Amino acid sequence: MRRLLSAAFLVLSLGAAVGAAQAAPRGEDLVKAELLAEPSAVKPGEPFTVGVKLTMAPHWHTYWRNPGDSGLATEIKWTLPDGATAGPIQWPVPDRIPVSHLVNYGYEGETVLLTEITPPANLSPGGPITLKADVSYLVCERECIPGEASLSILLPVASASEDGKPEPADKALFDAARAKLPTPSPWTAKTEAGGDTFRFVVDVPGLKPDSIRSAYLFPFDETSVEHAAPQVLAAKADGFTLEIKRSSLSQGEPAPLGGVLVVEEALETGVTRHAVEIGAPAKAPAPGAAAVAPSTAAGPGGGTRQPADISLAGIAQAALLAFLGGIILNLMPCVFPVLSIKVLSLVKHSGYGPTLVRLNGLAYTAGVVASFLLLAGILLAVRAGGAEVGWGFQLQSPAVVTALAFLLFAMGLSLSGVVELGTSLAGFGQRLDNRTGLPGSFLTGILATIVATPCTAPFMGTAIGFAMTAPAPVALAVFAALGLGLALPFLLLTFWPGLARHLPRPGRWMETLKQFLAFPIYATVAWLLFVLSQEVGPTGLFAALIGLVAVGFAAWALRLGSLREGWSRRAWQGGALAAILILVGLGVAIDRDRVGEAVAATASTAAAGEAWQPFTQARLDQLRAEGRPVFVNMTAAWCITCLVNERTALSTEAVQDAFRSRQVVYLKGDWTNRNPEITRLLEAHGRSGVPLYVFYPPAGEPVVLPQILTQATVIESLGASAPSKRADVQNPTTKE
Repeated sequence: MRRLLSAAFLVLSLGAAVGAAQAAPRGEDLVKAELLAEPSAVKPGEPFTVGVKLTMAPHWHTYWRNPGDSGLATEIKWTLPDGATAGPIQWPVPDRIPVSHLVNYGYEGETVLLTEITPPANLSPGGPITLKADVSYLVCERECIPGEASLSILLPVASASEDGKPEPADKALFDAARAKLPTPSPWTAKTEAGGDTFRFVVDVPGLKPDSIRSAYLFPFDETSVEHAAPQVLAAKADGFTLEIKRSSLSQGEPAPLGGVLVVEEALETGVTRHAVEIGAPAKAPAPGAAAVAPSTAAGPGGGTRQPADISLAGIAQAALLAFLGGIILNLMPCVFPVLSIKVLSLVKHSGYGPTLVRLNGLAYTAGVVASFLLLAGILLAVRAGGAEVGWGFQLQSPAVVTALAFLLFAMGLSLSGVVELGTSLAGFGQRLDNRTGLPGSFLTGILATIVATPCTAPFMGTAIGFAMTAPAPVALAVFAALGLGLALPFLLLTFWPGLARHLPRPGRWMETLKQFLAFPIYATVAWLLFVLSQEVGPTGLFAALIGLVAVGFAAWALRLGSLREGWSRRAWQGGALAAILILVGLGVAIDRDRVGEAVAATASTAAAGEAWQPFTQARLDQLRAEGRPVFVNMTAAWCITCLVNERTALSTEAVQDAFRSRQVVYLKGDWTNRNPEITRLLEAHGRSGVPLYVFYPPAGEPVVLPQILTQATVIESLGASAPSKRADVQNPTTKE
């Protein structure tokens, strides 16, 4: 039964990463995409309409051209016959979709995105033409999942005697889609700015003031207004006004508002709903990007991540960087609790033969390398399936964070002497006095890998970024080098005979040291609960705290069972098993209580009260277009390296003064939960995980800073504007 507890916790911790990756639905599972054409045949030179029909799973939604407080607009990239052109997406009127205290704009159930296609006039009658649409979208409920669809349709070219009229069913579908489009406004509007509010004044000649039941403006601009704030309606003679709160992201002289105005008017025949485009027009798509939303374009300095240029020298350099990063990782606070247990076990073996000590060192190394290879395999498989994930992706799963907290809490109880779990899970590497202890050392290597993932050491980002674009065998080799670097210090201790002679002899002091080492474990549990609080709501956090109680009960029941015989022993073991099953159930419940990434980011912004703005690609593009210097910090609550850098460098008065004096806009992206926008920016700069620090000067190329920051490093980077300058180790595939 003790081994059962070990196996259960191991599956719950390491297996949760696999389960989280496999259980996460794909965008293609949640959205059915179809490409439809209105005419039965195409007439040369005559425009016609096609539509991308999106059918969402219940409770999931995709986004309008302005997604609101979070999200990404759907994009369509067309591949057409020579000479044919595609117009912009004709967006249906969106719905307001509340998400906690935020508001998004989008579509639930089903929507059809219409586009006008103009074929060339020289099409040959009778010959078919092929239209292809590459559709990318973000589909969200509590979490957001990117999806893609490659669609195509074959249409005949009508002869001079054919009219190409649509079939009745197609005509009905397209008529219904057009009925959901906003119409040009017969009214006029103007924007009056005052303080932190806008007054959107609409003139409607002949309007009865008491006939307007409701009015709401869906703005075209993402950063002009607070989308979640109420829009206060006030009637006036021949019209009405909407008082709308100005966004904190709106800087400088405000531009006139424009958007889709939805008005409900009470008439004698009942309440009529009007949806009109009014005010300042929407920005036109960029040339050559017809029907493609601008929010995910590379943007100034965005760039596109290139595949790794595989060569023997490049592979060797990446492996060396990974190896060095693994060695430095031993100094990071993530690994300290587990490494301290291994050092204690080494002290206990100071009186044993060198062969036994070396075997345990090799077993520990095998556990580290094997788990790194497994983690890399999962990561590569998930990315191959279309998910945008990177290093540390498993800690974006509340189930994994919870499992780690339970696991380490059990270890802490054992080290404290509250319960004695012997060679089971909580004694990984700590009880090696039972002959060889090789399984315990191997499992300690696995645990060291799991708890190391929140940390990033120097050289690691470049190496992992290289691995993510390399073929699978090369990527696995780089991750194996990273694991070998992590395991090397302890392996050297076991193979260095002279060191054993300098180690103190075992004695009573070891029990005191063992109990002291429980406190870093408890501190890690507290940190994991902090991470969990950023990912789930109060109900999920309470369930995790109850889970810690269940861990304590399971350990206590196992201890009492070991002192009993017969049916009493089996009863206590059954109680421990029941507690373990409760832990599994709690893990499932916690994972369902996720908080959306936009909600978590906004909450952390309000809590911190610092002089930074939440990162969005649209905001970065806007600031760069205005020629303003921008510092981007990509972080996560589970990234200890990120938190240390913020405390020791970015949040210091010296750095904040430097930002203010140089008028640098500080953008912070929170990758605690999955965020496709952040993932794309990481990849654009050759990174697979956080932290990432980039300074965008007013002119010139962006400067990528090291992953370990100092005040001087940050301040010096603000004066750098030379093209292609980097303050980090070069990517093995980059020639500079």
